Amino acid sequence: MIITAPEDNMSFSAQKGTLRGLHWQNPPYAQAKLVSCSKGRVIDVAVDIRKGSPTFGKWVSAELSAENHRQFLIPRGFAHGFLTLTDDVEFRYKCDNVYNKASEGGMRYDAPEVNVDWGTLLAGIEPVLSEKDTTGPTLTDSDNQFIYRENC
Repeated sequence: MIITAPEDNMSFSAQKGTLRGLHWQNPPYAQAKLVSCSKGRVIDVAVDIRKGSPTFGKWVSAELSAENHRQFLIPRGFAHGFLTLTDDVEFRYKCDNVYNKASEGGMRYDAPEVNVDWGTLLAGIEPVLSEKDTTGPTLTDSDNQFIYRENC
């Protein structure tokens, strides 16, 4: 997949333990994201939210840091979130589509049907959460509009 980047974004999190996610954009403004960490260290999480997918609700994670220079591709149809492991984190993401507020989707970071093991990932860190991330729906109750299509 080639990612052209109509948007090239950066976010800054001042405090270790900041947890952002799990978010996506519904079609027709769905986005693939190529993410990296240019300062500090994060655990990045992607969750398959494509209804009917054999891996629906499953998650994977990767550690990204300024030191390891890793990048992580979040395909369309996947929710995305990250947890800062240091203070003063700069997080970068290239998106293959423009942001559209009306297409924004999300679920709680602790949605039970996904069961991201933030406890292990947090390792004793008290998470810093936005209101949006603490009051959102579960995956089942979300406005997720992605459907798995085999061989696409």
